[in-house]
Amino acid sequence: MKFKPLAFIVNIAITLGIGALGGWATAQSVKTWYPTLNKPAFNPPNWLFAPVWTTLYILIGIAAYLVWIKRDQITHFPRTVAIYLIQLMLNLAWSFIFFYLHEIGFAMAEIILLLIVIVINAVTFYRIDKRAGLLFIPYILWVSFASFLTYNILILN
Repeated sequence: MKFKPLAFIVNIAITLGIGALGGWATAQSVKTWYPTLNKPAFNPPNWLFAPVWTTLYILIGIAAYLVWIKRDQITHFPRTVAIYLIQLMLNLAWSFIFFYLHEIGFAMAEIILLLIVIVINAVTFYRIDKRAGLLFIPYILWVSFASFLTYNILILN
């Protein structure tokens, strides 16, 4: 399949755009509210989150591109897109729920739903293009860690 640079850039731009919106929701609270929370000893330093999420959003965008270029071969392409978009919206919602609304309990419930939808998305992508599904593994691992971290912050606060 021939490389489509514009489609490649658009798919990555979409995920980075979602990340930027999440960053906007997070920015103020990282300086004010988040430092006041009790956090577990394994809480990563704040500087680590931006490069990790940027990398993950790029991998997610590449996975989406790999699926998009096969869209004509996918029987249920609208369903595939819906799963992908739901996953992105849940990803964005977590930032708003946790950092903007300061609702740790609600964020805990939401991140569990997010993780389930990420796994569904990964399996869906894997069935279309194995590479696309495998690109979701770091995302699954990071959100699993974020779920554990959120749970611990909930318990400690």
